[in-house]
Amino acid sequence: MTEVREKSPLTVVGIGADGWSGLSAQAREAVLRADVVVGAPRQLAYLPAGVKAEPWPSPLLPALDDFLAGRSGVCVLASGDPLLSGIGTTLIQRGHDVEVLPALSSVTLARARLGWSAEETEVVTVVGRAIGRVNRALAPGRKILVLGANAEDLLDLLKARRYEKSRVTALSDLGGPEERIGPGTLTVFAIDADGPALPLTGLPDDAFEHDGQLTKRDLRASALARLAPSPGELLWDVGAGAGSVGIEWSRVHPLNRAIALERSPERVARITRNAHALGVPELDVVIGAAPDALEGLTRPHAIFIGGGLTVPGVLDACLATGARIVAHGVTLESEQALARAYTEHGGELIRVGVEQAAPLGGFTGWTPARAVTQWSMP
Repeated sequence: MTEVREKSPLTVVGIGADGWSGLSAQAREAVLRADVVVGAPRQLAYLPAGVKAEPWPSPLLPALDDFLAGRSGVCVLASGDPLLSGIGTTLIQRGHDVEVLPALSSVTLARARLGWSAEETEVVTVVGRAIGRVNRALAPGRKILVLGANAEDLLDLLKARRYEKSRVTALSDLGGPEERIGPGTLTVFAIDADGPALPLTGLPDDAFEHDGQLTKRDLRASALARLAPSPGELLWDVGAGAGSVGIEWSRVHPLNRAIALERSPERVARITRNAHALGVPELDVVIGAAPDALEGLTRPHAIFIGGGLTVPGVLDACLATGARIVAHGVTLESEQALARAYTEHGGELIRVGVEQAAPLGGFTGWTPARAVTQWSMP
């Protein structure tokens, strides 16, 4: 449960580009009876004369809790739906007790203008976040609404992903008297996607930038099947290499999170680039070596160990979390460590060998890859 740091009698009122006239009777009453109304200057400008109003401090987040501490009778103005990338979500996450009175969101209005159903539309917010989040949503024929993007950055991203043929529509100031097609004060970008398909998981190896330290696709699929990601879960990717396991874990669901642990600064930079390119820029990349660098990390639901098995204390530290574990070994020493783990803790121990067809003289033969021993503990 979220820890309640400050219980405040707050009412959060959503207000659209149509301003005061667009508020419901209940929302107007909440504003008028408040001791003070706080919000962005643009939102406060919609209020009638005589309403006591105060703008948010800037920067907001560092000062938010102190700003609201000890106050009562506060009404907060938010854009549209306060729980859609809005201040309402922030207040609830920080433990404040709020009543939310939403207005129509920009997403709802954009879908209405475009004739896009909620079921077929994916919404990606980059408000205060990296534009790379859009990459995860791109797929042929997808309908995507992007909130908070810069037009130039979005078009550059689409070009880099070979989605430059996509139809992009900018809808601005939706619901207000200055609503229009084109960039404006508040813009939602609609993408009717047209480009090459890329699966959420089972990514081809060449989708990743790497130096050879990469968990290859077939082994990645075997590992993820046993890591068994569920929405909202956290993974530790220990000895992350190119970050492929943590990235695919994160691509399974927007709420999934991963921490990639890697001691090489070069590989850390590479993991970060891969995460942005593949749509999960929030992947947390930690520079360091296990087991010491594991101390203080948020307890995970699952752990993948791709390197460091023979380092004393690594496997013990991972087992101590109680998380699901999948570990890969390719050397005799790492295989011995996995065999001991299987003997002491049970689980599943398998050896995976992959062979690919390749030219052999004038014929075709099998080319084997190095076999990998995989231990998993549910």
